[in-house]
Amino acid sequence: MKKVIVIRYSEMFLKGKNRGFFERVFATNIERALRGIRHELRRYSGRYLVEGFGDGDADRIVERLKKVFGIHSMSVALETGNGMDDIVEAAIAVSRPFGSFKVETHRADKRYPLTSVEISREVGGRLLAHYKALTVDVHDPSFYIYVDVRENGTALVFGEFFAGADGMPVGTAGRGLLLISGGIDSPVAGHMMAKRGMSVECLHFHSYPYTNLQAKEKVVELARVLSGYTLGKALYTVSVTHIQESIHEKCAPELMVTLLRRFMFRIAERFALRIRAQCLITGESLGQVASQTVEGMTSSNSVIESLPVLRPLVGFDKNEIIERAVKIGTYDISIQPYEDCCTVFLPDYPAIRPKLKDILAEEEKLDVEGLISEALASLEKIDL
Repeated sequence: MKKVIVIRYSEMFLKGKNRGFFERVFATNIERALRGIRHELRRYSGRYLVEGFGDGDADRIVERLKKVFGIHSMSVALETGNGMDDIVEAAIAVSRPFGSFKVETHRADKRYPLTSVEISREVGGRLLAHYKALTVDVHDPSFYIYVDVRENGTALVFGEFFAGADGMPVGTAGRGLLLISGGIDSPVAGHMMAKRGMSVECLHFHSYPYTNLQAKEKVVELARVLSGYTLGKALYTVSVTHIQESIHEKCAPELMVTLLRRFMFRIAERFALRIRAQCLITGESLGQVASQTVEGMTSSNSVIESLPVLRPLVGFDKNEIIERAVKIGTYDISIQPYEDCCTVFLPDYPAIRPKLKDILAEEEKLDVEGLISEALASLEKIDL
């Protein structure tokens, strides 16, 4: 009998002949998440088991695994033989000494001589004999004992399920570049795409010295939290100060935000192609701010030459986004009062429904290629 952590995976069971690819990536992601903790990972009859860890490491392992996409649930269990004496010994070790309980059994091995109901009855009876303060309550017990009889002659006995992150393993659905700001939305958008298996890199635009270094550090902290889910290794930053100064000097103020966003999309696409990303990801939500109207999004998209732009939050309202940000641990960082580049030179009345012909006329006043080249020359990589 030994302590293990049982990992049950999510959608991968739906995959056909390429399921092996998903499982290999999944196992690699688990190993990366547990780096620095002594352990062994074993494939186990439709499950994965983490074993060989120290006595005090189980909780730490579970907390790390909660961020690994592809995991449906986990349990800290005792692995034992499938003989009734072995199962009961493990159940006694898992059980509380008092209170009401219920035994639930899953019998993957249909050749086992007892049915699931018979196993539960036998284990429950022996627990009652061992702990005199226990009572059975099949409707509203204070705790459960779960018995999972596997096909390989073993059984898993445990008392609790921990929810996983679900989704698909990161690295099975291509690579995207997230345009990350210091706000609430973009980290949530990156998290959502990683949940669908996409490997996510982060690009941030800043306006130093108009924005301070604390604003930049805020984004680094957001990217670091997000990397716990996406397994990302770096944050890339680009200065757009010179672009904003040029637009402010030469162009209509109401188009400031729209023109800046078009530059951001051009720069992001060129950098994405450089790192072999296959799409851009933004945190835009329809109608949330002036630049996120259909007309504003159309204007931004019109400068993109070859990559799709994914907007996973486009139909979400702010409360839904905030709930997700709280859940993934980015909300408290995002609300820190440090402004990002989009608030620099912000006009009093930005255009809500910009017309493309007006935007193109304003861009004629700018050295578009020169400004883009200067921005890309400012590229900085920050290891996470």
